[in-house]
Amino acid sequence: MKIQNPFRVGLLAGLGVLLAVTIGSAVDQLSTILTYVGAAIFLALGLDPLVSFLERRGLPRWASLLITVIVVLGAVTGVMFAIVPAIVKQASALVQSILDYTSGVTWGDFISTIQGYVGDSVNVQEIAEGVTAYLQDNFDTITGNVLAVSLGIANGLFGAFIVLVLTLYFTASLDTLKSALYQLIPATKRARFADLAEQVTESVGRYIIGQVSLALCNGVLTFIFLSVIGGELPVVFAFLAFLGSLIPFVGTLSASVLILLGQVLLLPDSIPTWITVGVYYLVYMQVEAYVLSPNIMKRAVKVPGAVVVIAALVGGTLLGILGALIAIPVAASILLIMKQVVIPRQNEL
Repeated sequence: MKIQNPFRVGLLAGLGVLLAVTIGSAVDQLSTILTYVGAAIFLALGLDPLVSFLERRGLPRWASLLITVIVVLGAVTGVMFAIVPAIVKQASALVQSILDYTSGVTWGDFISTIQGYVGDSVNVQEIAEGVTAYLQDNFDTITGNVLAVSLGIANGLFGAFIVLVLTLYFTASLDTLKSALYQLIPATKRARFADLAEQVTESVGRYIIGQVSLALCNGVLTFIFLSVIGGELPVVFAFLAFLGSLIPFVGTLSASVLILLGQVLLLPDSIPTWITVGVYYLVYMQVEAYVLSPNIMKRAVKVPGAVVVIAALVGGTLLGILGALIAIPVAASILLIMKQVVIPRQNEL
Protein backbone atom coordinates (compact mmCIF):
# COMPACT_ATOMS: atom_id res chain seq x y z
CA MET A 1 0.00 0.00 0.00
CA LYS A 2 1.37 3.39 -1.02
CA ILE A 3 1.21 6.11 1.59
CA GLN A 4 0.23 9.42 -0.01
CA ASN A 5 1.06 11.66 2.92
CA PRO A 6 3.53 10.12 5.41
CA PHE A 7 3.53 13.24 7.61
CA ARG A 8 -0.24 13.10 8.12
CA VAL A 9 -0.16 9.40 8.90
CA GLY A 10 2.68 9.88 11.40
CA LEU A 11 0.90 12.81 13.01
CA LEU A 12 -2.35 10.87 13.40
CA ALA A 13 -0.47 7.87 14.77
CA GLY A 14 1.37 10.09 17.27
CA LEU A 15 -1.88 11.75 18.36
CA GLY A 16 -3.44 8.31 18.80
CA VAL A 17 -0.59 7.15 21.01
CA LEU A 18 -0.75 10.42 23.00
CA LEU A 19 -4.52 10.03 23.47
CA ALA A 20 -4.09 6.42 24.65
CA VAL A 21 -1.41 7.45 27.17
CA THR A 22 -3.62 10.31 28.41
CA ILE A 23 -6.61 8.01 28.88
CA GLY A 24 -4.45 5.45 30.68
CA SER A 25 -3.07 8.12 33.00
CA ALA A 26 -6.57 9.43 33.73
CA VAL A 27 -7.83 5.93 34.54
CA ASP A 28 -4.84 5.38 36.84
CA GLN A 29 -5.52 8.64 38.69
CA LEU A 30 -9.21 7.78 38.98
CA SER A 31 -8.57 4.19 40.05
CA THR A 32 -9.61 4.87 43.66
CA ILE A 33 -12.86 6.53 42.62
CA LEU A 34 -13.57 3.74 40.12
CA THR A 35 -12.97 1.21 42.89
CA TYR A 36 -15.47 3.02 45.13
CA VAL A 37 -18.06 3.06 42.34
CA GLY A 38 -17.49 -0.61 41.50
CA ALA A 39 -17.80 -1.66 45.14
CA ALA A 40 -20.97 0.42 45.54
CA ILE A 41 -22.60 -1.11 42.44
CA PHE A 42 -21.63 -4.57 43.66
CA LEU A 43 -23.23 -3.94 47.06
CA ALA A 44 -26.30 -2.34 45.46
CA LEU A 45 -26.85 -5.50 43.43
CA GLY A 46 -26.70 -7.39 46.73
CA LEU A 47 -29.41 -5.19 48.26
CA ASP A 48 -31.67 -5.31 45.21
CA PRO A 49 -33.02 -8.83 46.00
CA LEU A 50 -34.24 -7.49 49.36
CA VAL A 51 -36.06 -4.67 47.60
CA SER A 52 -37.56 -7.11 45.10
CA PHE A 53 -38.61 -9.44 47.93
CA LEU A 54 -40.53 -6.62 49.62
CA GLU A 55 -42.10 -5.62 46.30
CA ARG A 56 -43.36 -9.16 45.77
CA ARG A 57 -45.07 -8.88 49.16
CA GLY A 58 -47.21 -6.03 47.83
CA LEU A 59 -45.20 -2.99 48.95
CA PRO A 60 -44.59 -0.17 46.45
CA ARG A 61 -41.08 0.44 45.16
CA TRP A 62 -40.49 3.55 47.27
CA ALA A 63 -41.60 1.81 50.48
CA SER A 64 -39.39 -1.22 49.72
CA LEU A 65 -36.41 1.08 49.13
CA LEU A 66 -37.12 3.04 52.32
CA ILE A 67 -37.35 -0.11 54.45
CA THR A 68 -34.16 -1.52 52.90
CA VAL A 69 -32.24 1.72 53.48
CA ILE A 70 -33.46 1.94 57.09
CA VAL A 71 -32.48 -1.68 57.74
CA VAL A 72 -29.01 -1.19 56.20
CA LEU A 73 -28.33 2.05 58.08
CA GLY A 74 -29.67 0.51 61.28
CA ALA A 75 -27.46 -2.55 60.86
CA VAL A 76 -24.35 -0.45 60.19
CA THR A 77 -25.11 1.83 63.15
CA GLY A 78 -25.84 -1.13 65.41
CA VAL A 79 -22.60 -2.85 64.45
CA MET A 80 -20.64 0.34 65.06
CA PHE A 81 -22.13 0.90 68.51
CA ALA A 82 -22.03 -2.77 69.51
CA ILE A 83 -18.69 -3.93 68.15
CA VAL A 84 -16.42 -0.88 68.07
CA PRO A 85 -16.68 -0.09 71.84
CA ALA A 86 -16.11 -3.78 72.64
CA ILE A 87 -13.08 -3.91 70.34
CA VAL A 88 -11.65 -0.74 71.89
CA LYS A 89 -12.32 -2.04 75.40
CA GLN A 90 -10.73 -5.43 74.77
CA ALA A 91 -7.79 -3.92 72.90
CA SER A 92 -7.25 -1.48 75.78
CA ALA A 93 -7.36 -4.38 78.24
CA LEU A 94 -4.77 -6.20 76.15
CA VAL A 95 -2.45 -3.17 76.12
CA GLN A 96 -2.96 -2.66 79.86
CA SER A 97 -2.12 -6.31 80.57
CA ILE A 98 1.08 -5.95 78.57
CA LEU A 99 1.98 -2.79 80.46
CA ASP A 100 1.23 -4.44 83.81
CA TYR A 101 3.43 -7.37 82.85
CA THR A 102 6.32 -5.27 81.64
CA SER A 103 6.15 -2.82 84.56
CA GLY A 104 7.29 -5.49 86.97
CA VAL A 105 9.99 -6.91 84.75
CA THR A 106 13.32 -5.20 84.15
CA TRP A 107 14.98 -5.29 80.74
CA GLY A 108 17.81 -7.43 82.11
CA ASP A 109 15.39 -9.94 83.62
CA PHE A 110 13.48 -10.12 80.35
CA ILE A 111 16.68 -10.77 78.36
CA SER A 112 17.73 -13.43 80.86
CA THR A 113 14.35 -15.14 80.64
CA ILE A 114 14.47 -15.25 76.85
CA GLN A 115 18.08 -16.46 76.96
CA GLY A 116 17.01 -19.26 79.24
CA TYR A 117 14.36 -20.38 76.76
CA VAL A 118 16.59 -20.38 73.66
CA GLY A 119 19.78 -21.66 75.33
CA ASP A 120 23.36 -20.68 74.51
CA SER A 121 22.98 -21.17 70.75
CA VAL A 122 21.65 -17.60 70.33
CA ASN A 123 23.02 -14.44 71.93
CA VAL A 124 19.82 -12.62 72.89
CA GLN A 125 21.69 -9.63 74.33
CA GLU A 126 23.49 -9.03 71.04
CA ILE A 127 20.24 -9.29 69.08
CA ALA A 128 18.50 -6.86 71.44
CA GLU A 129 21.34 -4.34 71.08
CA GLY A 130 21.15 -4.68 67.29
CA VAL A 131 17.39 -4.07 67.29
CA THR A 132 17.81 -1.06 69.56
CA ALA A 133 20.49 0.42 67.30
CA TYR A 134 18.32 -0.15 64.23
CA LEU A 135 15.35 1.61 65.85
CA GLN A 136 17.52 4.55 66.83
CA ASP A 137 19.05 4.88 63.37
CA ASN A 138 15.71 4.59 61.55
CA PHE A 139 13.48 6.53 63.93
CA ASP A 140 12.45 9.09 61.30
CA THR A 141 11.58 6.39 58.76
CA ILE A 142 9.57 4.40 61.29
CA THR A 143 7.70 7.54 62.38
CA GLY A 144 6.90 8.35 58.77
CA ASN A 145 5.61 4.83 58.18
CA VAL A 146 3.40 5.04 61.28
CA LEU A 147 2.02 8.35 60.02
CA ALA A 148 1.40 6.82 56.59
CA VAL A 149 -0.48 3.91 58.17
CA SER A 150 -2.60 6.34 60.20
CA LEU A 151 -3.44 8.31 57.06
CA GLY A 152 -4.26 5.04 55.28
CA ILE A 153 -6.72 4.11 58.05
CA ALA A 154 -8.33 7.55 57.82
CA ASN A 155 -8.61 7.26 54.05
CA GLY A 156 -10.11 3.78 54.45
CA LEU A 157 -12.80 5.09 56.79
CA PHE A 158 -13.56 7.95 54.39
CA GLY A 159 -13.72 5.49 51.50
CA ALA A 160 -16.12 3.25 53.45
CA PHE A 161 -18.40 6.24 54.02
CA ILE A 162 -18.31 7.16 50.32
CA VAL A 163 -19.08 3.55 49.33
CA LEU A 164 -22.02 3.49 51.76
CA VAL A 165 -23.50 6.69 50.30
CA LEU A 166 -23.01 5.49 46.73
CA THR A 167 -24.51 2.10 47.59
CA LEU A 168 -27.69 3.71 48.90
CA TYR A 169 -27.89 5.93 45.79
CA PHE A 170 -27.34 3.06 43.35
CA THR A 171 -29.86 0.89 45.22
CA ALA A 172 -32.51 3.59 44.91
CA SER A 173 -31.84 4.25 41.22
CA LEU A 174 -30.87 0.76 40.03
CA ASP A 175 -33.92 0.29 37.80
CA THR A 176 -33.39 3.72 36.22
CA LEU A 177 -29.72 2.96 35.56
CA LYS A 178 -30.54 -0.39 33.97
CA SER A 179 -33.27 1.14 31.78
CA ALA A 180 -30.84 3.81 30.60
CA LEU A 181 -28.24 1.14 29.80
CA TYR A 182 -30.76 -0.91 27.83
CA GLN A 183 -31.55 2.11 25.65
CA LEU A 184 -27.97 2.08 24.37
CA ILE A 185 -28.46 -1.40 22.88
CA PRO A 186 -29.93 -1.75 19.35
CA ALA A 187 -33.68 -2.40 19.45
CA THR A 188 -33.37 -5.79 17.76
CA LYS A 189 -31.05 -7.07 20.50
CA ARG A 190 -32.42 -5.08 23.45
CA ALA A 191 -34.80 -7.72 24.80
CA ARG A 192 -32.16 -10.45 24.71
CA PHE A 193 -29.57 -8.18 26.34
CA ALA A 194 -32.04 -7.12 29.05
CA ASP A 195 -32.87 -10.76 29.81
CA LEU A 196 -29.20 -11.68 30.19
CA ALA A 197 -28.49 -8.56 32.28
CA GLU A 198 -31.36 -9.37 34.64
CA GLN A 199 -30.09 -12.92 35.08
CA VAL A 200 -26.56 -11.65 35.79
CA THR A 201 -27.66 -9.00 38.31
CA GLU A 202 -29.99 -11.45 40.05
CA SER A 203 -27.20 -14.01 40.29
CA VAL A 204 -24.80 -11.42 41.71
CA GLY A 205 -27.36 -10.28 44.27
CA ARG A 206 -28.06 -13.82 45.47
CA TYR A 207 -24.32 -14.50 45.68
CA ILE A 208 -23.72 -11.46 47.89
CA ILE A 209 -26.58 -12.40 50.23
CA GLY A 210 -25.28 -15.96 50.44
CA GLN A 211 -21.71 -14.86 51.18
CA VAL A 212 -22.84 -12.41 53.88
CA SER A 213 -24.97 -15.18 55.43
CA LEU A 214 -21.93 -17.47 55.60
CA ALA A 215 -19.86 -14.67 57.13
CA LEU A 216 -22.52 -13.93 59.76
CA CYS A 217 -22.71 -17.62 60.61
CA ASN A 218 -18.94 -17.85 61.11
CA GLY A 219 -18.81 -14.64 63.15
CA VAL A 220 -21.66 -15.58 65.48
CA LEU A 221 -20.40 -19.13 66.01
CA THR A 222 -16.87 -17.85 66.67
CA PHE A 223 -18.14 -15.43 69.32
CA ILE A 224 -20.22 -18.14 71.03
CA PHE A 225 -17.39 -20.68 70.89
CA LEU A 226 -14.67 -18.38 72.27
CA SER A 227 -17.01 -17.12 74.99
CA VAL A 228 -17.85 -20.68 76.09
CA ILE A 229 -14.25 -21.96 76.23
CA GLY A 230 -12.94 -18.77 77.84
CA GLY A 231 -10.91 -17.61 74.85
CA GLU A 232 -9.40 -14.15 74.64
CA LEU A 233 -11.02 -11.21 72.80
CA PRO A 234 -14.12 -13.03 71.50
CA VAL A 235 -15.66 -9.89 69.97
CA VAL A 236 -12.47 -8.94 68.12
CA PHE A 237 -11.89 -12.42 66.74
CA ALA A 238 -15.58 -12.87 65.86
CA PHE A 239 -15.39 -9.69 63.78
CA LEU A 240 -12.19 -10.99 62.18
CA ALA A 241 -13.95 -14.28 61.35
CA PHE A 242 -16.84 -12.36 59.78
CA LEU A 243 -14.52 -10.27 57.60
CA GLY A 244 -12.48 -13.30 56.59
CA SER A 245 -15.51 -15.30 55.52
CA LEU A 246 -16.54 -12.53 53.14
CA ILE A 247 -13.52 -13.45 51.01
CA PRO A 248 -14.21 -16.66 49.10
CA PHE A 249 -11.89 -19.66 49.00
CA VAL A 250 -9.13 -18.42 51.33
CA GLY A 251 -10.91 -16.05 53.72
CA THR A 252 -12.17 -18.56 56.27
CA LEU A 253 -8.86 -20.43 56.36
CA SER A 254 -6.84 -17.22 56.79
CA ALA A 255 -9.11 -15.92 59.55
CA SER A 256 -9.01 -19.29 61.35
CA VAL A 257 -5.21 -19.33 61.32
CA LEU A 258 -5.05 -15.75 62.65
CA ILE A 259 -7.54 -16.54 65.43
CA LEU A 260 -5.56 -19.63 66.45
CA LEU A 261 -2.30 -17.65 66.49
CA GLY A 262 -4.03 -14.94 68.53
CA GLN A 263 -5.09 -17.44 71.17
CA VAL A 264 -1.58 -18.91 71.25
CA LEU A 265 -0.04 -15.48 71.84
CA LEU A 266 -2.64 -14.30 74.36
CA LEU A 267 -2.83 -17.62 76.28
CA PRO A 268 0.75 -18.92 76.15
CA ASP A 269 0.22 -21.46 78.95
CA SER A 270 -3.20 -22.76 77.89
CA ILE A 271 -2.31 -25.60 75.53
CA PRO A 272 -5.77 -27.25 75.83
CA THR A 273 -7.33 -24.02 74.57
CA TRP A 274 -5.02 -24.03 71.53
CA ILE A 275 -5.97 -27.59 70.72
CA THR A 276 -9.68 -26.89 71.21
CA VAL A 277 -9.59 -23.86 68.91
CA GLY A 278 -7.60 -25.73 66.27
CA VAL A 279 -9.96 -28.72 66.30
CA TYR A 280 -13.02 -26.45 66.22
CA TYR A 281 -11.87 -24.62 63.08
CA LEU A 282 -10.85 -27.83 61.36
CA VAL A 283 -14.36 -29.17 61.96
CA TYR A 284 -16.04 -25.86 61.09
CA MET A 285 -14.24 -25.52 57.75
CA GLN A 286 -15.42 -29.00 56.79
CA VAL A 287 -18.99 -28.19 57.82
CA GLU A 288 -18.91 -24.91 55.91
CA ALA A 289 -17.43 -26.51 52.79
CA TYR A 290 -19.75 -29.51 52.65
CA VAL A 291 -22.93 -28.43 54.47
CA LEU A 292 -23.37 -24.66 54.90
CA SER A 293 -21.91 -23.36 51.66
CA PRO A 294 -23.68 -25.84 49.31
CA ASN A 295 -27.08 -25.24 50.97
CA ILE A 296 -26.74 -21.45 51.14
CA MET A 297 -25.10 -20.91 47.75
CA LYS A 298 -26.82 -23.61 45.66
CA ARG A 299 -29.38 -21.14 44.30
CA ALA A 300 -26.96 -18.25 43.90
CA VAL A 301 -24.22 -19.18 41.44
CA LYS A 302 -23.25 -22.47 39.82
CA VAL A 303 -19.52 -22.33 39.17
CA PRO A 304 -17.20 -25.37 38.99
CA GLY A 305 -14.68 -25.67 41.81
CA ALA A 306 -11.65 -25.21 39.53
CA VAL A 307 -13.15 -21.99 38.14
CA VAL A 308 -13.78 -20.74 41.70
CA VAL A 309 -10.10 -21.21 42.61
CA ILE A 310 -8.81 -19.60 39.40
CA ALA A 311 -11.28 -16.70 39.61
CA ALA A 312 -10.43 -15.96 43.25
CA LEU A 313 -6.68 -16.01 42.55
CA VAL A 314 -6.96 -13.81 39.44
CA GLY A 315 -9.36 -11.36 41.08
CA GLY A 316 -7.23 -11.08 44.21
CA THR A 317 -4.07 -10.50 42.15
CA LEU A 318 -5.62 -7.79 39.97
CA LEU A 319 -7.81 -5.89 42.44
CA GLY A 320 -6.90 -7.18 45.89
CA ILE A 321 -9.74 -7.95 48.32
CA LEU A 322 -12.36 -6.31 46.09
CA GLY A 323 -11.22 -8.47 43.18
CA ALA A 324 -11.50 -11.62 45.28
CA LEU A 325 -15.02 -10.62 46.32
CA ILE A 326 -16.35 -10.01 42.82
CA ALA A 327 -14.35 -12.74 41.07
CA ILE A 328 -16.89 -15.55 41.51
CA PRO A 329 -20.00 -13.62 40.36
CA VAL A 330 -18.02 -12.27 37.40
CA ALA A 331 -16.96 -15.82 36.52
CA ALA A 332 -20.59 -16.96 36.86
CA SER A 333 -21.69 -14.14 34.56
CA ILE A 334 -19.11 -15.10 31.94
CA LEU A 335 -20.19 -18.74 32.10
CA LEU A 336 -23.84 -17.66 31.73
CA ILE A 337 -23.06 -15.56 28.65
CA MET A 338 -21.02 -18.37 27.10
CA LYS A 339 -23.80 -20.88 27.76
CA GLN A 340 -26.66 -18.75 26.42
CA VAL A 341 -24.94 -16.68 23.73
CA VAL A 342 -21.59 -18.02 22.54
CA ILE A 343 -22.34 -21.77 22.44
CA PRO A 344 -25.75 -21.42 20.69
CA ARG A 345 -24.17 -19.12 18.11
CA GLN A 346 -21.39 -21.62 17.50
CA ASN A 347 -23.93 -24.40 17.08
CA GLU A 348 -25.68 -22.39 14.36
CA LEU A 349 -22.52 -22.07 12.25
